[in-house]
Amino acid sequence: MNPSSIVPESPERAELRASVTKLVSAYGHPYFVARSRAHEQPTALWKELGQGGFLGVHLPEEHGGGGGTLGDLSVVVEAASAAGCPLLMTVISPAICGTIIARHGSEEMRARWLPGIADGSLKMAFAITEPDAGSNSHEITTTAHPDGEGWRLRGTKYWTSGIDEADAVLVVARSGSAVPGSSGRRPLSLFVVPTDAPGLSWQHLEAALVQPEHQFTVFLDDVLVGPETLVGDDGAGLRQVFAGLNPERITAASISNGLSLYALEKATRYAGERAVWHGVPIGAHQGVAHPLAECYIAVAQARLLTARAGELFDAGADAAEASNIAKFAAADASLRTLDQAMQTHGGNGLALEYGLSDYWFLARMLKTAPVSREMVLNFVAQHSLGLPASY
Repeated sequence: MNPSSIVPESPERAELRASVTKLVSAYGHPYFVARSRAHEQPTALWKELGQGGFLGVHLPEEHGGGGGTLGDLSVVVEAASAAGCPLLMTVISPAICGTIIARHGSEEMRARWLPGIADGSLKMAFAITEPDAGSNSHEITTTAHPDGEGWRLRGTKYWTSGIDEADAVLVVARSGSAVPGSSGRRPLSLFVVPTDAPGLSWQHLEAALVQPEHQFTVFLDDVLVGPETLVGDDGAGLRQVFAGLNPERITAASISNGLSLYALEKATRYAGERAVWHGVPIGAHQGVAHPLAECYIAVAQARLLTARAGELFDAGADAAEASNIAKFAAADASLRTLDQAMQTHGGNGLALEYGLSDYWFLARMLKTAPVSREMVLNFVAQHSLGLPASY
């Protein structure tokens, strides 16, 4: 597949992409799948990404980061995924948690967690979804009850990824010590909870995903946390959460885009080499070439949207519309592209040695999480088109 000039990239970004690609390609699909199927963490790769400054490229220099932008992290995530290692933890620990703490954490909290998140020696999970709340954060029932100078957390979280490999989890809870809003509900607060805290436990959720990170139901049974665990101001959690949601969508889109590039590279190489009819490569037939060309166009559009969302976020502008649309477009393009790459390979598309079918459920998951395509459509209908709210 030929390089494209459609998505603008500075010389520095191009060098960043090349460095990540070189590092991750030494691991690639075999390493990713072996770790995933053995239920083992990709420790060696994660360590190298951290030591290379890639995980914390967007975090403040004074706290061990690279002083770059979310757009830089997006390049890292996309390049790693395109090299065969789509690591969901890059979305969770550096993108969501790192960004929220960098923006809203106290100086003590930033000094405690950001250097480790940046160099990969610490990981942080994110717990917001609940069994009865789902996408509706207004229905969160996990509570933080005042206890001395701190709080006791009680509740259940659902589909929390990677908590088994994390040093702490960023918990969204309804604060019992903050003044209720006009709705009568207690406002939300965020707490950084060490994963070895008494009363914190989790249960593995079996899923079809082939990835190193696993998902869990998390139980908070009177988990006592001190005042140093509160992120920013008590009761300001909803605003703080939104500081992490756009980075979440942008980097999730980057994983999808990386998977698309990976699949396209595999498919075009195979189509250019595979000859079953009179020695002519199958890629010479429009029935093979045109669907791949359409996938390429969709991926180019998704990558442009993702780059634009990153630009808006880094400029301090409202990036919600661009981030949501980018995630929507990238997820759809990724699943379509991976499916077409498998179809191009014929029966070999299902053979594990060809390195495509392992990623199918991950690409499919990204249509639903971290925000479902239906919720993106709700957002666009209401905020972009000005239609009445449907939820």
